[in-house]
This record gives sequence, C-alpha cells and structure tokens, in this order.
Amino acid sequence: MVGITDVARHAGVAVSTVSYVLSGKRPISPSTRSRVLDSIAALGYQRPVFARSHTIGLAVRVDDGAHRPLLAEFMLSASVAARRHHCNVLLLTDDAEHGLLDGALLDGLILMDIGIRDPRLETVRGLPVPTVLIGLPHDPAGLACVDLDEVILLGAPEAAYRRRAGFAVRTVAGALERAAARGVRLTHRSVEGDWDSTAGTLTRVLQERPDATALIVQNEAATPHLAPLLRGFGRALPEDMSLVVVGSDAVATAGTPQLTSVAVPAAALAERAVELLRQRLDRRSTDSDGAPILLEPQLTVRASTGLPPPS
Repeated sequence: MVGITDVARHAGVAVSTVSYVLSGKRPISPSTRSRVLDSIAALGYQRPVFARSHTIGLAVRVDDGAHRPLLAEFMLSASVAARRHHCNVLLLTDDAEHGLLDGALLDGLILMDIGIRDPRLETVRGLPVPTVLIGLPHDPAGLACVDLDEVILLGAPEAAYRRRAGFAVRTVAGALERAAARGVRLTHRSVEGDWDSTAGTLTRVLQERPDATALIVQNEAATPHLAPLLRGFGRALPEDMSLVVVGSDAVATAGTPQLTSVAVPAAALAERAVELLRQRLDRRSTDSDGAPILLEPQLTVRASTGLPPPS
C-alpha cells in the first residue's frame, strides 16, 4: 500500500509538505503543490479515512468559577461525540483573545462558558472557520449557540458573576422571573463552595429568611455540604425544607438523602455542539444557523423535596 512517505520520496519533498498539500493548512508554492499532486496520481495514493478528519478546537476556561467534574464531563463528551463524526479535538485553555485560534490548525471551534457580554465573541465573529457556542450571550446574532432553556438560590462562586458567566447570570434571572410570577420571594447569594463558605452563607441567609421552606443550589462544590449543615441547624430534608440542585446527577445522588435535581446535560450539550459544528463544516459555511438551540432541562424528583411544612 502506498503511503504518504512514498509520495514525499517520489516528489522529493518532506512528508510534512505532502500533509500540507492534502490538508490545505499551510501555503505551498504552486510548483511544489503540482509536483506532489503528480506523485499522488502516479503512485495511486489514496488518503486513509483518518487523514480526512477535521480538527475541532474546544476552548474552555479553567478558573475558580468552574466546577472541575462538570467541566471534565463536557470535555469528555465533546471528545466522544467528535470521534463519532471522525473529528479530532484540540483542547484550548488560553482565553486570551489574540491566542484563541490558529486558523491553520483548526477546522472549527467550540467555545464554552460563554459570558453574557463575552469579549471573546468579537474575535469569534471574525474567524474564518465555523464556530459553535455552548452558552447564550446577550446578543447571539450571527452565532450558533447551544444551551439550556431557562429554569427556576445558593449560587455559583462570586468569580462567575464578576465575569458575567452566562450559566450563572441566566439562572438567577430565570429564577427571579419565575419566583415573581408565582408570588414567591427569592433570595440569591453566591457561595464559594468550600465547607466554611457554604456554612457561613447558609447561616446568614437562614437568619435573614427564617421562614424559608425551599433551597435551590447551583454550586456543585457546595452541594455535598448542605444536608449535614441543614441537619446541624435542626432542619430535616424534606420535612422542614426542600432542596433542589441545578447540576450533575452524579453529585445529586452521591450522598444521603439523594437530592432532587435539574440536571445539566453536559453530554447532550457537547454532542449537539459537535453535531452543529460538523454540519457547518460539511457546508463550508460560517453563517449562523438561526435561533439558538435550547435544550429543555429535566427535573428528577428524589428524596430531598416534599410538600411545604404546615404553617
């Protein structure tokens, strides 16, 4: 079987030069390109399936506002989905705008952890390759987006709100809207997630709202601390207080009692993002595909929720 090294030897060029001619990822002089193509024709070389694979960049933020297990689930799910579409994934962890993309190496980009007014989007809109966002910015015009629909808070770490992370800001906005529509008073507090921070924040908010009967949590690091802390305050789940977690089912079911949760479908979000990007790659189009794709969140009722205690 004729290989790429045979083509390079026949054409009198480096193997990398043949690779660049085949991929188009580096400029090659017309004369050299012609010589390589002539050698390919003469030898009957055929590219293997993997050589036709696209390379997708997955841009993530690895800072204090991101919960590592959920981030890892997104990255793994995107990689698995990419392989089903015969794509390779290159992980990008530098969120500096000038270093966001090397167009010569990547065929497309998936950008995670989108801020409400994300400064990276100005760069993204000018990229020569298709891009898909996992998250919904304030102005999604001209961008392909995949995210959760609104759901109805100990919230995310303060760093997530400072950078206006979409997952944090949109959840607060949605919860406030739904609470107001139902005549429910909602109090929101951020929490860092460690035991001391969670205990201190929970203590203060229960002192402010001693009659509270339900708690929504969007902070996976804080979640394991809540049941024992509430027991320490003399509040049983769900007899005295209902608890709902917005996050991973794995975290919600890790302790006792198992917690009612609105799962963040990391696998489904990552898979839809890869599918959408592959569709755009196949069409060789960088235009937006219309309205953002919003996945419907799923509530799973477990042992931490029940009827409100009698007044």
